[in-house]
Amino acid sequence: MQSAAFTLSPSLSLPLRNHSLNSSRPSLPLRLFAKHTEGVNSNVASSTSFLRRSWTLSPSPSSSFKFRPLPPSPPRAAENAVPDSAPAENSQLLKTLQLGALFGLWYLFNIYFNIYNKQVLKAFHFPVTVTLVQFAVGTALVSFMWGLNLYKRPKLSGAMLVAILPLAVVHTLGNLFTNMSLGKVAVSFTHTIKAMEPFFSVILSAMFLGEFPTPWVVGSLVPIVGGVALASVTEASFNWAGFWSAMASNVTNQSRNVLSKKAMVNKEDSLDNITLFSIITVMSFFLLAPVAVFMEGVKFTPAYLQSAGVNVRQLYIRSLLAALCFHAYQQVSYMILQRVSPVTHSVGNCVKRVVVIVSSVIFFQTPVSPVNAFGTAIALAGVFLYSRVKRIKSKPKAT
Repeated sequence: MQSAAFTLSPSLSLPLRNHSLNSSRPSLPLRLFAKHTEGVNSNVASSTSFLRRSWTLSPSPSSSFKFRPLPPSPPRAAENAVPDSAPAENSQLLKTLQLGALFGLWYLFNIYFNIYNKQVLKAFHFPVTVTLVQFAVGTALVSFMWGLNLYKRPKLSGAMLVAILPLAVVHTLGNLFTNMSLGKVAVSFTHTIKAMEPFFSVILSAMFLGEFPTPWVVGSLVPIVGGVALASVTEASFNWAGFWSAMASNVTNQSRNVLSKKAMVNKEDSLDNITLFSIITVMSFFLLAPVAVFMEGVKFTPAYLQSAGVNVRQLYIRSLLAALCFHAYQQVSYMILQRVSPVTHSVGNCVKRVVVIVSSVIFFQTPVSPVNAFGTAIALAGVFLYSRVKRIKSKPKAT
């Protein structure tokens, strides 16, 4: 059995025969809907198609009613659709949290490296041997990762090793000069001098790459140089050996950056940053080992350390922790560089230097005068400004 439902609709007026009532009451429109009742016999196809449509009553001159089909209703499935933006937002939030964790680890490993390294260098005055120990621990870590396939071992040719060799040389010298400076002056002062890295980067890039700085970049170098000069004049732990060692570290580290741009020209032979750093670490160990033995002898043995009155166990533990933190912060730095732009990484490096200086001053109770702090702040502000204006391109000259 079938049933039909009638509802009121504003689309059509049905006139009443009593005109007097019509004049005092509004007309009541009617709409007829024919619905199929569930569970009833519906074997006839024609009646089924009839029942699935909506119909209205339409007046005619003969006062009889005709059925006229209504236009089909728009689909309403979109009203119940679930937005797809939620998974994308969760994925973006997860990436942001991961990046924040990497920056935190980068700063934390840097802080602990400088603290443990300074403690080792204060007790053991052989910076070449200390640097060699750090490269030895790094070589062991790289060999462990390659041996267990935790990181893909690269296939190197003789030509690639020849191209990487200059990078390994300047990398070795850069870390050696840094340790020499840390052994002579305060950690905060070493890192204040190393804030002049952009100055040497601009000079070396112009000399060897033909990349000349914009006026904005040149202007940002003024507070860097002025701040370092002011901090150096008022530094309580100042000595020329520590100062020039830090300056030499700036030159060698920035030379490494310039050489790395020229080393792998062929894209097929190019290596990612983590693999390149791993290869350089192994090569630096073999380069520095004979130099350390020749310059300082074998001084890291327990017998020598005990005869020098050094706590052997404490020195070994701190040396190991310093080496682990050194390679950990380098690896994390390259992981961050793969996720952000070089400008963002440069800003993060500037913030890292501030964090290291402040933490070392607090930990070692380094005396800092107001003028010295002001000079350091100016230099670091210049580094931050440099990292921001470096991406501003100079306008091409009109021909």
